[in-house]
Amino acid sequence: MSDVFAAFVDVLADALDDHEATGIDLAARVQLSRSQLDRVVTAAAGERPGAFRRRILLERSAYRLLTAPGHILDVAVEAGYGSHEAFTRAFSRAYGVAPAAWRGRPDRIRIDAPSGIHFHPPNGLRVPARDKVTSMDLLRTMVDHHVWLLGQMCDQASTLTDDQLDTRIEISVEGIDADPTLRSLLSRLIGQLGMWHAALAGQEYDFSVEQGESVQSMRRRLDEVGPAFAAEVGELCAQNRLDELIVCPGESVEVYTAGAMIAHVITFASYRRTLVAGALHDAGCDDLDSGDPIRWITRTT
Repeated sequence: MSDVFAAFVDVLADALDDHEATGIDLAARVQLSRSQLDRVVTAAAGERPGAFRRRILLERSAYRLLTAPGHILDVAVEAGYGSHEAFTRAFSRAYGVAPAAWRGRPDRIRIDAPSGIHFHPPNGLRVPARDKVTSMDLLRTMVDHHVWLLGQMCDQASTLTDDQLDTRIEISVEGIDADPTLRSLLSRLIGQLGMWHAALAGQEYDFSVEQGESVQSMRRRLDEVGPAFAAEVGELCAQNRLDELIVCPGESVEVYTAGAMIAHVITFASYRRTLVAGALHDAGCDDLDSGDPIRWITRTT
């Protein structure tokens, strides 16, 4: 039965946009009758095939509402609904609010389902038994990215002159931090934890707190958000939820996986930490080992 269900999932992924395909058509593609397919899918997924497909399409619609700038009717048609009203009714039943309201204040994309099978961007399905991202996978992916990025950097460096290659580097903050200071970088490091902690809760982050923030305020915020964010990352890793989608609300809503978010935090935090450690060293505070984690991790593991 599991092989038949897996075949149905593959067929469904290929047929998401084939709104002319009936239940009989989908059953035929896995060499079953309609009644046999109903029994197999209901037993394996806890949903009848039609409900299973509609839920996946609604999850994709929620993703499209955030990432596509078009009208809601366009999203409705893509999901197979003949009218704005029919789509609104179905979406509201699944998400508790109408599409327009949800687009303005998004929350979760995935709809609870016993099978754990959900839409996964850009246009696929996430199947737990086949597509499980572990903390070890994430670590390997980050190393792979590091090696790939070094290759790209070498390729681009090969186009430069010797003078350009040998010129003393001045810190470039393009696209990262404007006019960095020890205060602003340290506040942003803590703010980065606060920002993603808020995103995990489906909330917006108030960046104004970082303007001229006192060290005492930073410490208070860190004491609150630091352990909370670390616990959330630990939970995501322990529960193999690193491929879970995170909706980042705000003026420009974006969607990322939890694993990508963690990789982002570590990458930009390491850059900012290095600058802060150097500034502290220049100010006479030289006992942080330049921010290198190698000894700290060795001692604590």
